[in-house]
Amino acid sequence: MRRAARVDANHVAVVDALRAVGCRVVSLAAAGKGLADLLVLNPRRRLILLEVKDGSKPPSKRRLTPDQVKFHGVWPVVVVTSPADAVAQALAA
Repeated sequence: MRRAARVDANHVAVVDALRAVGCRVVSLAAAGKGLADLLVLNPRRRLILLEVKDGSKPPSKRRLTPDQVKFHGVWPVVVVTSPADAVAQALAA
């Protein structure tokens, strides 16, 4: 049996910031197996996959898991480390 997926400490803040600028957000974090954390539909109706990493942690603690590396090798996922970073990436898509 799989354990519940953990989310980074800034996950909720990232989701809140994206929704505040008009994005639709679905958290995929519980799916695990390397799937991106968030599916985002921006105000221009463009989809983007975001992987949330906690920017307050050192880079060694923000590394992608082997499953994430595999998923990111196939799908266009953007890694974000803060709410501002997530908003900028979503609105640029």
